[in-house]
Amino acid sequence: MADPSPPLRADARRNRDALLHAATAGFAAGDDPTLEKIARDAGVGIGTLYRHFPTREALVEAVYRTELTAVCASVDGLLAAHEPAVALRAWMDRYAEFVTTKRGMADTFRAMVADGTVAAPRESIGDAVGTFLTAGATDGSLRGDVEADDVVTMLVGIFVATQGSDDRARVGRLLDLVLGGLRPGEHSRGL
Repeated sequence: MADPSPPLRADARRNRDALLHAATAGFAAGDDPTLEKIARDAGVGIGTLYRHFPTREALVEAVYRTELTAVCASVDGLLAAHEPAVALRAWMDRYAEFVTTKRGMADTFRAMVADGTVAAPRESIGDAVGTFLTAGATDGSLRGDVEADDVVTMLVGIFVATQGSDDRARVGRLLDLVLGGLRPGEHSRGL
């Protein structure tokens, strides 16, 4: 959906970007940063923050949408640089980073999803995974009989099961297992 508001002046765009960056960093650190801290970290006053994001929910939604857009936009670049299975695994790491960023804003985000303020990312993420699966089925590096939504369900399961853990190595091992199950071969027959 296109943003109906007029384009921002260059200085206003820089301030907005700085606020998004500071908020993303604060949430990714697992903090529940105050709006005052976010403004301070961005190098702007609280009034500037409120001009761009009149509520905490508006800021959380902007961070969420910015991060989700970046995750989904990375698909083509990864496929251009790597064969589909390798590109998918790199993308899974990027998606894991996205989920980590959301953890610091989880309570606000859950409330927004529950009241319909923001739609869940499932469709966008499913489209991204589907692009990798189609490319991988075409070149033979990934199975052609797997549905994107099933892969998204597995990924979400990993992130839910490891929530609150900083064990990135474990998350990596679990993502490797998912990728292993997506590769064609004897282990996938009869499933």
